[in-house]
Amino acid sequence: MRLVLLGAPGSGKGTQAGFLKAKYDCVHVSTGDILRRHIREKTELGLRAETFMHEGELVPDVIIIDMVKERLHKDDVVKGFIMDGFPRDIRQAEAFDKILIEMNRQLDAVLLIKVDENVLIGRLTNRRTCRACGKILNLLDVTAETKNCLDCGGELYQRDDDSEIVIRHRFEVYREQTEPLVGWYEGKGLLRTVEVQEHYMPEDTFKGVKAALGL
Repeated sequence: MRLVLLGAPGSGKGTQAGFLKAKYDCVHVSTGDILRRHIREKTELGLRAETFMHEGELVPDVIIIDMVKERLHKDDVVKGFIMDGFPRDIRQAEAFDKILIEMNRQLDAVLLIKVDENVLIGRLTNRRTCRACGKILNLLDVTAETKNCLDCGGELYQRDDDSEIVIRHRFEVYREQTEPLVGWYEGKGLLRTVEVQEHYMPEDTFKGVKAALGL
């Protein structure tokens, strides 16, 4: 399986990638994870990326693309991959096509996880993080008001990037940069869509994912 996941922030791409990885023995390729690893290990690409991040700038496409290309050449990717967070725009998608051509591989599908924006904003703004253990809790998933982590009892707080202002900005960026990929991949005949309802649990969404992919 060679798959790209698309979806707005908070749509559950990472969760569904985890389900697919576990069931179909594919590699979950997350650009966020790759970037953090390169920075942690102080690789040449990581050091280059860090200089931009320290200045508050976006990491240039050429660095992200080189990181993805390196990851896709690892032996464990032979069985298949699930791309999460890449490509983010048309330019990255064109570069990704070139990488696949060089590797003599083709995408099987591009899966759009479609969730109502207001539902996502509600979920994201209700996320809280434990200061002690780092666990993320969603207040919508608990029956009683809580100010402490259900696992360790640590204090819960709202991260800056979970504020409504920041989240709405992330949606604007998604609409401008990433949403055009929906039409782009649809034109290639690769797009599959799963519609996620407000009451869906991740397992419900996974059923829709498998149906959309014909699995």
